[in-house]
Amino acid sequence: MMQVCLNGSRTAADGAVVPLSPEALAESAAGAVAAGGTQIHVHPRTPCGRESVSPRVVAATVTALRARVSVPVGVAAGARAEPDPVARRERVRGWTVLPDFASVPWHEPGAEDVAAALLGLGVGVEAGIRSGTDGAARLAASPLGPRVLRVVAEVADPAPETAQASAHALLAELGGAHGRPVLLHGEQAGTWPVLRLAGRLGLAARIGLADTLLLPDGQPASSNAQLVTEGLLRYGCVRRSS
Repeated sequence: MMQVCLNGSRTAADGAVVPLSPEALAESAAGAVAAGGTQIHVHPRTPCGRESVSPRVVAATVTALRARVSVPVGVAAGARAEPDPVARRERVRGWTVLPDFASVPWHEPGAEDVAAALLGLGVGVEAGIRSGTDGAARLAASPLGPRVLRVVAEVADPAPETAQASAHALLAELGGAHGRPVLLHGEQAGTWPVLRLAGRLGLAARIGLADTLLLPDGQPASSNAQLVTEGLLRYGCVRRSS
């Protein structure tokens, strides 16, 4: 599986290549899926560009995406979109157009309550476990652990020389991960080494402008579709023709 995270925490300051509006996200998603992406993950934005989990914003984003792609669509449901965990849970409960899955950073306050609300709606939960946090320990102790859709192992180490070692350490922390599937991804300059490791280990992977704005050779990426094409090459799914 090659998940595509279209925008993440990026803003307009990162350039016009980063999609933010529902229409831009849908256009980018269509290109990414055509290039081989198998799932779409987005951070919905208000018209002024702020991350949000409000029912109105999520509905507009998910509806736009589903009009262009037929693959599973997921959204972020973390503290950046709504810092207050109680308010975040209540906003999630008010969703009227449901994504296929939502990502919950497990180290954040209120993560289990938000995850329980999502599960109650029938939305799959990605348990985000970020290196350098206590997310792995919290997940190991959580009664919701066996019910999550997958575990997303997020390697925060941006150094290409050490990112793979950091990924191995995070996977060791996760242990059996309640027997749930694991998606492994890195960020910034660590994105490509971690993606290659995911391919070698046979784990699901992620790529997209959320994780890196650069291609493996250091050149700026022109789109999420271009990152997917390069990501599949590095993951090992396809080979360049000679």
